[in-house]
Amino acid sequence: MNLYRTAAIVTIFSALEHGLGFLYRIILSRTLGSEGLGIYQVSLTVFAVFLTICSSGLPITLSRVISKHRAEKYKRGEHAATTAAILLTLSFSVPVTVLLFLLRKPFTAVFSDPRCADLFYIFLFGLSFTSVYAIIRGSFWGNKRFFAYSLIELIEEIVMIFVGILLLVVFRTGAADVNKAGIAVLVSYLFSFSIASVYFFARGGRLASPKGELLPLLKASLPVTAMRTSSSLMSSLISVLFPMRLMAAGYSSSRAMSEYGVVYGMVMPVLMIPSSLIGSIALVLVPELSECFYKGEREKVAVLVEKALNATLLIAVLLIPFFMACGEGVGVLLYSNAASGKMIEKSALILIPMSVTMISTSLLNSLGCEKQTLGIFTLGSCAMLLCVWLLPKYLGSGALLVGMTCDYLLCAACSLGLLRKKTGKLRSGKYVLKLALAFLPVCVLGVLARMLFMRYMSYLPALVLTVLCIAGTEAVLLSLLKLFDFRAFFLKFLPKKKAPAL
Repeated sequence: MNLYRTAAIVTIFSALEHGLGFLYRIILSRTLGSEGLGIYQVSLTVFAVFLTICSSGLPITLSRVISKHRAEKYKRGEHAATTAAILLTLSFSVPVTVLLFLLRKPFTAVFSDPRCADLFYIFLFGLSFTSVYAIIRGSFWGNKRFFAYSLIELIEEIVMIFVGILLLVVFRTGAADVNKAGIAVLVSYLFSFSIASVYFFARGGRLASPKGELLPLLKASLPVTAMRTSSSLMSSLISVLFPMRLMAAGYSSSRAMSEYGVVYGMVMPVLMIPSSLIGSIALVLVPELSECFYKGEREKVAVLVEKALNATLLIAVLLIPFFMACGEGVGVLLYSNAASGKMIEKSALILIPMSVTMISTSLLNSLGCEKQTLGIFTLGSCAMLLCVWLLPKYLGSGALLVGMTCDYLLCAACSLGLLRKKTGKLRSGKYVLKLALAFLPVCVLGVLARMLFMRYMSYLPALVLTVLCIAGTEAVLLSLLKLFDFRAFFLKFLPKKKAPAL
C-alpha cells in the first residue's frame, strides 16, 4: 500500500475518532455544564501528568528503535525493545499508582475542589493498563501496522462514548455525573489494553530478553518524556493557576472554573480539529522518515519534511476562513454558548503556528532531536506562563488564548529553524505565499457572506450557505493556483490496472 493510500486510511480513522470525541464533548458540555466540564478537564489534566511520566516518551522512541532494527533486519531486537519498553513503563506506573493511593488524603489537597480528586482516583485505576497499551501501540507504529493502530484507537473512543451515554443519559443513578464520565474513560482504557494485547500476540508479537535495550531505550526516551511531562505539568499548573488569577481579578470561584471550562472544554476542542489530520500525517511519515534518516538518505528526508509541512499548512489555512466566519455560530450550535463562539472567531489564526508546531515536533523527534524540542517547548511555556500570570486582570479568559498564541509562535519559529538546519533547506516558501494570496480573500468573502445571509435568512440556513460559499471558493482557488491537484489526488487511491499477460 503506497504512502498516500495509507495516509488516507489513517486520516479517515482519525477523523472518525476525533469526530465522535467531539460529539461526545458536546454531550458532556450539555450534561455536566461548564462548571462540571471544568472539573472533568482539571482531573483529566492532572491524570495526564502521571500518564505522561509513565509512558509518553517510550512509544515514539520504541517506534524509532523498531524502524532502526527493521532497516538492519534484526527481528529479535524488535522483540527485545518492546519487552524493555513494557518493563520500563510498569516500573514507573505500578509504584506511582500504589503511592498515590497510599497518600490519597494529602494528595487531595492539590485540587481546589474535592470533586476533582474523586474523579482523578477513578482515572488512576487505569494508569498501568493504558501505559502498557501505549507501548503496544508504539510497536504497531514502528512496524507500520497503521490499520490496527487506528482501528483500536477508534474502538477505544466508541467504548468510552457508549459507556458514557449509558451512564449519563440512559441509566440515571445517584452517582455524580462527572464520576460517571470518569468511569466511562476507565472502561475504555481497560478495553483497549485487552484488545491490543490479544492482537499483538496473535500477529506474532513476542516478549524477549530486554538485555542491551533497556538503558538505550530509557536514555533516548527521557527527553521526549521530559518535554511531554513538562507539557502535562504546564496544563495542570494552568488549570490551578488560571482560575486563581481570575479570582484575584475579582471573579467568583464558580465563574472562574466556568471560564476555564469554556476555553479548554469548548474552544480548544474546535481549535484542535486539525490535530486529527496532522496526527495522521505524522503517524505515517515518522517511521518512513526514521528509516531514511538512519540510511543516510538526506535528500529523501528533505522531500518528506517538505510534503509534511505543505500538507499541514494547507489543512490549517483551509479551516481558518470557516472559523473566522462561522465561529460564533459553531459555539451557539454546539454548546449553546455564544462566548465560546466569539473566542473561536478571534483565535482562528492560531491554527497556523499551532499546526506547524505539532508536525515539526514529531518530525524533529523522528530525526533524533528530542533534546532540542525539549528546549523549544520550555521557551514557549515560559511565554505562556507569563501571559496567564499577568493578563487575566485585563483580558479575562482571553489571557489563555493570548498565552497559547505566544507559545505556539515561539515554538513554530524555533522548530522551523532547527528543521532547516537538519535538512539543509526548507522549500515551502513559494507554497506559503500562494496559500496567503488564495485565502486572504476567502476570509473576507466568508465574513461578508455570513453578514449578508444572516440579514435575510434564519440562523441555520445562513450558517450552512456561508459554509458552502467558503468551501466552493476554496476549491476553485486551490485548482486555479495549482495548490492542490484534485484529479491526481483521487487517482492515487485507485487500484492500478495490471498489464495484460503476454
